[in-house]
Amino acid sequence: MRSLRGSSRPAAAASRAERAAVNVAGLVQGIVLVTFPAASTIFTAHGAYDLSSSEYGLMFVPQVITAVTTSLLGAGLLGPSLAGRYGEKALYLAGLLADLVSMLLLIVSWLAAHQHGLAYALLLAATAFLGAGFGLAVPALNTLTAAFNAGAVDRAVLVLNALLGLGTALAPVFVAIFVGLGFWTGLPILAACLLAALILVSLRLPLRPQAPSARPGEPGQVGGGVPAAFWILGGFALLYGICETMNGNWSQLDITSSLHIRTSVASLALTAFWAVVTAGRVLFAAIQRWLPSRVTYHILPFLLAGTFVLIAVLPARSPAAAVGAFALAGLGCSALLPLTISIGQEKLASREAMVAGGVIACYQVGYGIAAFGVGPLTSSGARLPVIFGASAVVAVAMGLLSIAVARGRPSPHRVHPRPAPLAARRAPAVAGGKAGRPSGTVPQAGHPPEALS
Repeated sequence: MRSLRGSSRPAAAASRAERAAVNVAGLVQGIVLVTFPAASTIFTAHGAYDLSSSEYGLMFVPQVITAVTTSLLGAGLLGPSLAGRYGEKALYLAGLLADLVSMLLLIVSWLAAHQHGLAYALLLAATAFLGAGFGLAVPALNTLTAAFNAGAVDRAVLVLNALLGLGTALAPVFVAIFVGLGFWTGLPILAACLLAALILVSLRLPLRPQAPSARPGEPGQVGGGVPAAFWILGGFALLYGICETMNGNWSQLDITSSLHIRTSVASLALTAFWAVVTAGRVLFAAIQRWLPSRVTYHILPFLLAGTFVLIAVLPARSPAAAVGAFALAGLGCSALLPLTISIGQEKLASREAMVAGGVIACYQVGYGIAAFGVGPLTSSGARLPVIFGASAVVAVAMGLLSIAVARGRPSPHRVHPRPAPLAARRAPAVAGGKAGRPSGTVPQAGHPPEALS
């Protein structure tokens, strides 16, 4: 155990405080990531922001741009390693601070909701900061978790990603509660208070993991261009981002506007989606001895395709069916993104950091396509159930692409990919004299945000 400099507390107590701070940060990050989609009915309500479907979709474009940029920076694909230059603690705190600014801007936008242009500009700025917070904080959280639990990395990363997923499931619940109280801004206020407290607590902690030397036989990060095999992984991640975002960002509007079901049920359906995404990841990690993860990887896209067709034909005013359908969609999404990164890291073992960060960046591009692209389609007259039905084609394409992704590879050893060794995030690359690529570790949610995941 490493000791705290300038403190008389024992090392064990310090390590417990650091681990607790990182895990709580994962939970809060999950809540923050889904705050905007969870409040979708507020943004489009006539008595509130009164955004059109196109404006609601466009609202997520700044988030995608900043999330992709920070993911690529984290993967070392846009320059030197940020972790190597500033350290994990700085990135973690910067991510939390960006999240805090996002929540404060969201609160201020509500105060200016009667000024449509100003309120919308504030929302765009808020999602931009949210994307930056996602790209900075989540990889740092994964790396810190692995460093602080060196004897049980897989379990620790699983716990962190489960907490991220729990946060994504809680956000719609909090929105429903605060809307019922007539105070929907209670969610961003609660998130801002939690983030401020986390920042204050974290400033007092070292949060400086030691970079261990590479173990014999452990692959390092090498320089050079992007391998051709990566683009298959990236294409799969892009298609997955479209499928996940259809459920995460458009489910509530489909339920309220197309199925004519009350807002509280729409919030419950979104909660069910994110809760089952999280539970599915834990489930498939637990049963991979009996159901190999490679089989899971091939089955889930087709399950998701069937679920999209089911959502497209849901009868109006059938709340139980709507909640069940989106819960089933959560199961279809659950293990796909982490398995993509696990397979990619084992397939391109010498480029594991680049794989993780690059896959997350491609996922964010898919997120942006669905978050923004659906708005203009609905404005031009397309109905959301029809768009959900068409998304089945994307899921089928993802299922076919899964064969190419996993071709000739055994099932990955784990569902949840491990962060790259800390030394790989800070060491210079072998070839080309370029700065080393940091680990692009994996968030499992929705957001945003499964962190996850």
